[in-house]
Amino acid sequence: MDSPKINQRMAELGHSEIRAMTQACVAAGGLNLAQGVCDTPVPSLVLKAAADAMATGKNTYSRFDGLPELRAALALKLSRDNEIQADPETEITVSAGATGAFHAACLALLNPGDEVILFEPFYQYHVSALLAVEAVPVVVALVAPDWTLMAEAVERAVTPRTKAIIVNSPGNPSGKVFSRDELEVVAGIARNHDLFVLTDEIYEYFLYDGRRHVSMASLPGMAERTITIGGYSKTFSITGWRIGYSVAAPRWAQSIGAMNDLLYVCAPTPLQAGVATGIQGLPQTFYRQLAKDYQQKRDRFCAALAQAGLPPSVPQGAYYVLADASRVPGINGKERAMFVLRTAGVAGVPGEAFFSGPGGSRYIRFSYAKIDADLDEACRRIARLP
Repeated sequence: MDSPKINQRMAELGHSEIRAMTQACVAAGGLNLAQGVCDTPVPSLVLKAAADAMATGKNTYSRFDGLPELRAALALKLSRDNEIQADPETEITVSAGATGAFHAACLALLNPGDEVILFEPFYQYHVSALLAVEAVPVVVALVAPDWTLMAEAVERAVTPRTKAIIVNSPGNPSGKVFSRDELEVVAGIARNHDLFVLTDEIYEYFLYDGRRHVSMASLPGMAERTITIGGYSKTFSITGWRIGYSVAAPRWAQSIGAMNDLLYVCAPTPLQAGVATGIQGLPQTFYRQLAKDYQQKRDRFCAALAQAGLPPSVPQGAYYVLADASRVPGINGKERAMFVLRTAGVAGVPGEAFFSGPGGSRYIRFSYAKIDADLDEACRRIARLP
C-alpha cells in the first residue's frame, strides 16, 4: 500500500529564502540583514498597555475580528492618515499580522485558477499565498532603477481570468512607493475590468524625501473593490506580536472575517490592547520621527553599499534595499549571498526570491531595520568585502 502523500499544492511552495538565510546567518554567527525583524525599541506606551491588559485579565478570546477599542482606533487612524472611511463594526478585521490578513483575504475572495497580477520585484509571501489557494500569479515587471510602472504592461496582463491586482506600497523588497498617478492607472484598469485590488500598506509610515503615502481605497470608486491590508509589526517594532488588519466593504469583510475566524480564531487579545493604546496615544511626531530616523539609516547603509561596489537601488520607503551584487563571485544570487555572508559576516536574501526570471540573480536584498550599533557594524563589515 502506498504511503500518504503531501498535499499537491505544497509541491509548488519552496522554503522561504528569507528564513533560509536567517538560519544560515545563525549558523555562521553573522549579522542578520536578511529578515525584516525590526529589532529597534518598542514604544514604552505600547509595552505598558499590553502588560496592563494581561494583568487585568484581558487574556481570553476577543471577537473574531478584534477588540472593539482596536477596531475603533483603526477607524479613526484610517480616516486621519489614509482618507478611508471604515465602519469598525462591519469593515475592519483584525488578524494575525498583515500576512494573516492577506491570506484570509485570498481564501475568501479567490477561486482556484483565478489570475492575480502582481508587480516585480514582488514580496515572496504574496506569491506563496496565491499558490496556496491555487490562484495563478501573473507578474508584471517594474522598470529599474526606480521601479517605474508601465500602464500598457499592466493592461496587457489582464485576461478574462484576471480577478485581482496586488499593490505593495511602500514595497518590499524594492522600497518602491507608488505615486498617485501610478495608483490612478491601476485603479482605472481595476474599474474597467471589474477587479479587486489587494494592497499591502504595512510600511506606510516609512517614507523618505518628503513622499506621502496614498491608499488605493481613497481614490474615486475604489473603496468598494479594494482590500486594504496593514499592521503595526513594523511601525511599533513588534513583529512577533502578529497584529494586522484588513479593511473592505461589508460583503467582502464578512467573508474575510469568517476565514480569519477559521484560521486564527482571533489575534492575541492583550497585544491587541497594546496596539490600540499605541494608535490612540502616540502623537503624530512619533511617525514623523520614525521616517526621519529610517531615512538616516537608509542613507548610511546605501552609502556603505555603494562604496563597497554593491550599487543600491535607493529605496523611496520601507526599510529594504536591493543591491546590485553582480561583481560578487557566484553563478546565482544564492551563491553571491552566501559569499557575502562567509566573507563579510552579513546576511542578505538572494534576489531570485523576488523575481520570476534570471534577472533577480544580480541582486541581494538587505534590511536596515536595525539598531544603530548593529547597522554601523554591518557597514564596517560590508566595507571589508573583497
